[in-house]
Amino acid sequence: MGFNCGIVGLPNVGKSTLFNALTQTIAAQAANFPFCTIEPNTGRVAVPDVRLKKLEEIVKPRMVTPTQLEFVDIAGLVKGASKGEGLGNQFLANIREVDAIIHVLRCFENENITHVEGSVDPIRDAEIVETELMIADLESLEKRFDQAQKKAKGGDKEAIVNVSVMGPVIEALKAGKPARTAAPDGSNKDALKAYKMLQLLTAKPVLYVCNVDEDSAATGNEFSKKVFAKAEAEGASAVIISAEIESEVAQLESEEEKQEFLQSLGLEETGLSKIIRAGYKLLGLETYFTAGPKEVRAWTFVKGSKAPQCAGIIHSDFERGFIRAETIAFDDFVKYGGEQACKEAGKMRSEGKDYVVKDGDLLNFLFNV
Repeated sequence: MGFNCGIVGLPNVGKSTLFNALTQTIAAQAANFPFCTIEPNTGRVAVPDVRLKKLEEIVKPRMVTPTQLEFVDIAGLVKGASKGEGLGNQFLANIREVDAIIHVLRCFENENITHVEGSVDPIRDAEIVETELMIADLESLEKRFDQAQKKAKGGDKEAIVNVSVMGPVIEALKAGKPARTAAPDGSNKDALKAYKMLQLLTAKPVLYVCNVDEDSAATGNEFSKKVFAKAEAEGASAVIISAEIESEVAQLESEEEKQEFLQSLGLEETGLSKIIRAGYKLLGLETYFTAGPKEVRAWTFVKGSKAPQCAGIIHSDFERGFIRAETIAFDDFVKYGGEQACKEAGKMRSEGKDYVVKDGDLLNFLFNV
């Protein structure tokens, strides 16, 4: 099951520097945190999770495998992208394929790095990108809306639902608001399905990444404050990083050197770790674990998934022949010191097909094919 985040932004905002630091950092930690390049601009990175270390100490497996998230470095956008300017068509096609958008915004002054708009203004930059996406969405919808209305008048049930979904979205886009602000209520499953089928660019969740100068990495600056206010108003998320610092950290060899360097700057962790975790959360993802003498492994699942669906992430046979899931909560596993002790303390549960898996569950699936 692959989930990916597209890294977008105007030229010269630090987008590629960030992606390169990401790939270097993960490649340098290959022993514990695998990274693989799928294409020159695509890479999978490990999701930092302190729980894996605790499980490793208890189980002492031969190997530990974290769960992963895919990042795509998407070509820089310019004004007019929705009309095909620059690499506009490619840019829009690439965004359409990702699950979430990591929007890098320049929040630093540097006279040696030219800004395409002539000045530093992250809010303006965010609006340029979002406007291009909204224009593309509006053009896409208007073409389909007329056709759906004609079918709806003829009594087509699917078209009636589509019209009820498209109408509010079109109004929102015309008012300069992204499609996600007019998403249907989650209780209306037919409308929600129709909305997702529209594959709108501005329906995707967004994480704003404030790329600040080195001195502002710990506290942020006036530029990043404006971005955080924008994110809060939209119900979106934002994080602060310094791509410059991330590049320096990536060059350091040992974990001790990296921690010392970060601490000297008043930082507890790399900005990349914050982005990876935030991206994971943005997609509504959670983690369950499997643990045995051969391997302790983290698995990604969509929040709200039931046990058979989670079993299918390992192998389709597990889902098809699902019988039950032996389940231990992470806190109990750590408290009692392992599977056997949890069994003896009555902390292992046998869960059936309707069990909604919780973040941190340790699962052992029983199946019969």
